[in-house]
Amino acid sequence: MPLISHSSFSGNSILKGKHVETVLPALLRNMTVPYSRERIILSDGDFLDLDWLRGGHRKVLVLFHGLEGSSNSQYIKGMGRYFLNNGYDICAVNFRTCSGEMNTVLRTYHTGATDDVNDVLQHIVLHNHYSMMAIGGFSLGGNVVLKYLGEQVYQLPSILKSAFAFSVPCDLAASSVEMAKLENSLYMKRFMSTLRTKMKHKAQQFKGQINIEGIDRIRTFTAFDNMFTAPMNGFTNAADYYAKSNALQFLKHITIPTLFVNAQNDPFLTPSCFPTELAGKHSYLFLETPQYGGHVGFATRLPNETYWSELRAFEFTNRFCT
Repeated sequence: MPLISHSSFSGNSILKGKHVETVLPALLRNMTVPYSRERIILSDGDFLDLDWLRGGHRKVLVLFHGLEGSSNSQYIKGMGRYFLNNGYDICAVNFRTCSGEMNTVLRTYHTGATDDVNDVLQHIVLHNHYSMMAIGGFSLGGNVVLKYLGEQVYQLPSILKSAFAFSVPCDLAASSVEMAKLENSLYMKRFMSTLRTKMKHKAQQFKGQINIEGIDRIRTFTAFDNMFTAPMNGFTNAADYYAKSNALQFLKHITIPTLFVNAQNDPFLTPSCFPTELAGKHSYLFLETPQYGGHVGFATRLPNETYWSELRAFEFTNRFCT
């Protein structure tokens, strides 16, 4: 069965502790990659910016970043660089509002926005000549990827052969409570700072449609999602948004080989984000839960060496994209 009981990642000899393993890989890594940008128009008339690394390969990896990340997130660039050097073109997707320019419609990106994933993949298939495709997501982007694969709303591209997802808060309601704890306050402050700034821009962009009164007092995802994410994206409230968007309920329907990696010491996750019983009975969901790694960490060495997550994702992907 695809439940992987023993992970090949044994941690880092220098980085110890869930917060150190989460923060330092992001802070100390500093890579540059030669992206070329393509802007596509979505089904609702909005746009997404795709950043490409092209090497003339017949295979393509499409990557989706986490909350308030972008194609410039170090985990995206690291994964893209490794796959590019090993036979894949790379498309790094910037979710709405995350490419450096505010989007043009009222709605924002969110953790259940699989319509945008579908638009991107269909665009790539229509305008390129790849023979095989893989997709990968991190954190929020991982939830979107897993939900897309399992919700059975869209016809998956025939060239899509495998997927991977790292550090996924697939039980959104539980993870939002976990993130509100004092020990995660530094992460929350960072997220809230950029999210509040974006909402203030949106309020100027759509005058009279967004009430930002009291926005600077918001301290949790639940409060932010109740006030902004839910109503701006067609949900009743935060509870409705979490219930409809969490990937956990869709995992059983996944039909292509999918690697799902959550570290046991991830500070953002709860026990419900480790669906071991389901994976033990699943034909396509390969759940791996290393003891170490933090949240989107998995650094074998620092600062700019290849990380275990990149080696593991490539090893898995290349089994099915050959």
